[in-house]
Amino acid sequence: MSVYIGNLSYDVTEADLTSVFAEYGAVKRVQLPIDRETGRLRGFGFVEMSADSEEQAAIDALDGAEWMGRDLKVNKARPREDRGSGSFGGGRKSGNFSRNY
Repeated sequence: MSVYIGNLSYDVTEADLTSVFAEYGAVKRVQLPIDRETGRLRGFGFVEMSADSEEQAAIDALDGAEWMGRDLKVNKARPREDRGSGSFGGGRKSGNFSRNY
């Protein structure tokens, strides 16, 4: 499992997150997603630690804490939701609207 960190500064680096979370245990991996269009950080990240107890200690200590001028949102990461086949349209069925040609 990993930890989700939201409301991150756009100036944060993987090294920054590693040093903060290392205070609570061994950091195995840090991910900072980048926006495909702008090329800049998306304002959230994930940290994977060696043990669930270390992750929970970090969550307890850092959730709501101010860091780099932002109030962090830190919790257990949820599994990624399936976004479907990639089609657009909000899942409407053809009978939900009409077209006049």
